Amino acid sequence: MQLDFSARELTVKLVYYGPALSGKTTNLQALHDATDPGSTGRLMTLETKDDRTLFFDLLPLTFKGKGDLSVRIKVFTVPGQVIHASTRRLVVQGADGVAFIADSQVSETQHNADAFNDLKQNLKSNGLSLKQMPLIIQFNKRDLKGVRSDEEIAHLAAQGREPVYLAVATSCQGVVESFIGLLHLTWSALEAEHDLGRKFGFDSKAFLADVAAKLGNPRSIPEILGTCVGGALEVLRPEAAP
Repeated sequence: MQLDFSARELTVKLVYYGPALSGKTTNLQALHDATDPGSTGRLMTLETKDDRTLFFDLLPLTFKGKGDLSVRIKVFTVPGQVIHASTRRLVVQGADGVAFIADSQVSETQHNADAFNDLKQNLKSNGLSLKQMPLIIQFNKRDLKGVRSDEEIAHLAAQGREPVYLAVATSCQGVVESFIGLLHLTWSALEAEHDLGRKFGFDSKAFLADVAAKLGNPRSIPEILGTCVGGALEVLRPEAAP
């Protein structure tokens, strides 16, 4: 998190992580397409061999509390290929929240596991803890053959703390829900650490509702958050960590 007191602007960094071609870039493209044109910055794609990495400012997506604090959300993806390890390590530096995009195909199980371990190590190298990082898991590509069943994913989700979402990013299914779930966890963690509501008169519930509306989702925040198939949407406090 970066806070510019002179501009009264807070910048939140979210990172989409996962194996190559799991749908990270497609998620961001779907988010960009779903967002009100007046609320998003330009979409920049950097092509790499056999993969894509992408970054965009989701701007302004601002909500002003009583203290006129503006929130700016920056969303990044990382290249999934093994040869881009140093780039992934750099991108997760300073992350406030992470969405892990897994490929639902059973054949990609090992690639998902390798990418998750890579995330854990890169966070550690940046002085960050996976246990304390706001994190959601999205199982993408639910429309393909040879994918894990909904029941199997629900069983896996029940064993962990991270909220788990099902998605078909090519049709934006589950994309906004995953993003709102991640933003909810991230903002709750920042609020718990920095007491933003008291210091700036910021209404977190109204902020999330404003973001959802700008992403074209008219449902209430409890309804959106309730689409996860398992895991906890409460913030894990440092003192409660195992």
